Amino acid sequence: MTDSLTETTTLGSVASLLAHTLRRCDIDPAPLFDQAGIDLSAAGNPNTRFPTQRMQKLWKLALQATGKPDLGLLVARQFQPAALHGLGFAWLASDTLLDALKRLARYSRFINTRIEYRVEVTPDTTDLVMAVPDIFPDFVHAATDLGMAAFLRMCQLTTGLKIMPVHVTLQRPAPLCTEAFSELFGDSIEYSAGVNRLCFDSELANQPLATANPELARINDQAVVDYLARFDRASIAMQVRAKIIEQLPDGMPRQEDIADTLHVSLRSLQRRLREEETSFKDLMEDTRKTLAMQYLRESHRSIGEVTYLLGFSEPSNFTRAFRRWTGKSPAAFRETSGN
Repeated sequence: MTDSLTETTTLGSVASLLAHTLRRCDIDPAPLFDQAGIDLSAAGNPNTRFPTQRMQKLWKLALQATGKPDLGLLVARQFQPAALHGLGFAWLASDTLLDALKRLARYSRFINTRIEYRVEVTPDTTDLVMAVPDIFPDFVHAATDLGMAAFLRMCQLTTGLKIMPVHVTLQRPAPLCTEAFSELFGDSIEYSAGVNRLCFDSELANQPLATANPELARINDQAVVDYLARFDRASIAMQVRAKIIEQLPDGMPRQEDIADTLHVSLRSLQRRLREEETSFKDLMEDTRKTLAMQYLRESHRSIGEVTYLLGFSEPSNFTRAFRRWTGKSPAAFRETSGN
């Protein structure tokens, strides 16, 4: 179910980062926030979200006040993983850069409820794609400049290397300060593109990360799912996913029971999931598969315990399902994962 433009929201920490940058430019952010209709005092609250329309107005006001066409890049300098809350910490604990990028795409509505994120993999490159729909009138590109620069920073923090994308495309037209963009993203930049894209070497994207921590990643994934289930009421799929995770240790969740807990009819639940181009069966499969791989990477968990946590009645049933998902047995997957 697609939300209207007036219901589109953005993570509040974006406003907090912008306020901090304005202060560093010797500009009082309070009057600008007031004009945009955004509560400055609430920006630091991790549960705060602001309407994207108001955030766009704030970006326009900030650009006018600073006169800096590279404002989005300046805001990205203030970015830390904690700005993304649980998603940021789960990203840092990912197994590979590809795993981290997939995590971002999976939970992208945490950042903005309308901008589309996806990962595209080719033999040569692994690409993070961020597509801004054309529903935004006079979109302020500094907002996506921040996003692209912050995501590159996260990739560099995750790998512990000053990695650079092999190619970058930006939806924005070429800015007046192309040097600042080339310094950050490298020389291979295409402006006025159809989507925003960071292209990384695929071999690098699949290398195991020294900071990988499967249990920490899973715990923070759960924090993001719980957040979205509470605040992203437009997405029934995220609410269903949260209920599946909650009920799995008690056995296979029934679609009818989850519909009851969400206070919707079974038919309504099925219809809304179809509108989001998914189904209860697909969500069940994807959730179990994702959790299975996370649990198996936690060396202290036995395969029997993982079987129980995923709602399977017998280890043999879990083994058959896991082979279908990955082509490997749980034991073989654990061995190749270094656990």
